[in-house]
Amino acid sequence: MNPSTANKVTETDKANAGSADQPALPATTQYVSREPHSYERWLIGKVLHMVGSPPIRFRLWNGDLIEPDQGDARYTVTLNDPRALYSLATNPNLAFGDLYSAGRVDVDQDLSGLMALLYRSIHRASSHWPKWLETLWRNHHPRSTGLEEARANIHHHYDLGNEFYQLWLDQAEMQYTCAYYESASLSLEQAQLAKLEHVCRKLRLQPGQTVVEAGCGWGGLARYMARHYGVTVHAYNISHEQISYARAQARRQKLDHLIEYIEEDYRNINGQYDAFVSVGMLEHVGTDHYLELAALIQRTLKPQGLALLHSIGRNRPMLLNAWIEKRIFPGAYPPSIGEFVSICEQGNFSVLDVENLRLHYAQTLTHWLDRFEQHHERVTAMYDEQFTRAWRLYLAGSIAAFQVGALQLFQVVFSHADNNHLPQNRGDLYRSPAAPGSH
Repeated sequence: MNPSTANKVTETDKANAGSADQPALPATTQYVSREPHSYERWLIGKVLHMVGSPPIRFRLWNGDLIEPDQGDARYTVTLNDPRALYSLATNPNLAFGDLYSAGRVDVDQDLSGLMALLYRSIHRASSHWPKWLETLWRNHHPRSTGLEEARANIHHHYDLGNEFYQLWLDQAEMQYTCAYYESASLSLEQAQLAKLEHVCRKLRLQPGQTVVEAGCGWGGLARYMARHYGVTVHAYNISHEQISYARAQARRQKLDHLIEYIEEDYRNINGQYDAFVSVGMLEHVGTDHYLELAALIQRTLKPQGLALLHSIGRNRPMLLNAWIEKRIFPGAYPPSIGEFVSICEQGNFSVLDVENLRLHYAQTLTHWLDRFEQHHERVTAMYDEQFTRAWRLYLAGSIAAFQVGALQLFQVVFSHADNNHLPQNRGDLYRSPAAPGSH
């Protein structure tokens, strides 16, 4: 633990992370006494029809049940007050998260299973929505990711306190990005170390090389590269909490002579390096800044250097869920594969390798949620019940999104177009298992 950096979260951060716009009601099985109006029952039926008539039962605030039109219900959603219904009907993309966080909506069964069912059903139904419904239930364009705004966005999510993340991330290197499960039986710790090794192999790192990392999290990749590959790393990040932790760990592990953690925006990177790597930052860059990022990599990557970008993505351009962007990840935008590769087009880079680790991220998130639930009482004591419910929904919904293919996880390796010092095949990536203990 690092108590000096734990719990440095403002009341505004907590509110934004897990509160509804309307006054909260506690999660409860005690119902409002009044009977639902006939038009309220009609409205529930209409909402269910618009999202594809999934097998969901609604329990109303007075205990009445509304069954699905077809088949047996697989999930039960409880509306604990009448206003929750109207909020849900107005814009479920934003309201469901707020209402669940506030305890005004409850789910009886597996939350990630419900979200997966809804994602699939809505995907099928949305192609038939009228324009007015598309407008009403719209997601919002992400807020700005300019220099000043980026700091506020990152602070909102990553500066919640290192102790919070230590409760449920891996204990080896505090990786808050997709792990690499060479086999389904790997532990979270093994899979995260395997991810770090997999990245290093793709970059073909050699002792004495220099590496720049854009958005280094808690510094685990930089430490792994320095420890196992003998490279010098300059790692950039604008999260003060993460940088403080990373510097302390590098000193403790006697790696600080090889690593410099720099509390600066990636746009201020300078110098030239044998490798450019960014794991989990591209989601926060914004497509408006892709040309700028391409130019930065172009000028900082040595002629024979390799670059790797690792990011959540999409199969086609889509806005992030309104609740996730507003409450959890401000400014975030997972790019489509076309938008992702546009960075290479704009920088005149040759794409060498594209790998999709979508199901690896679903398994990573499942491990995170399991650990989160083991510590939910501690999380609630650190923050409050609304915060705990918000993060439970965020993790469960993310599992569902990767399981149904609404989200992807891309690793793209590229180099300067005229770099001819490249391996003939990828055999060296798989010469031995990447996971520790599997050699």
